[in-house]
Amino acid sequence: MPSFSRFTWLYLIAAFLSFLVSVSMWFFFEDSEHSAIFVGLWVPSILSLGGILEGRTR
Repeated sequence: MPSFSRFTWLYLIAAFLSFLVSVSMWFFFEDSEHSAIFVGLWVPSILSLGGILEGRTR
C-alpha cells in the first residue's frame, strides 16, 4: 500500500466529507436536492484541484 503525504490525505478527506454531506442533504433534508447536487459536484473539483496542486510539488 502506498504511503500518502499529508496533503494527499487532506484533499481525499475533504472530497469524502463533501460526498457524505451531499448524500445526507439528499436523503435527510427536504427540498434540498439541488443543493445536494451542487455539493456533490465539489467532489471531482476537490480531487482535480488536489491532483493538480500535488503534481506541482513533485
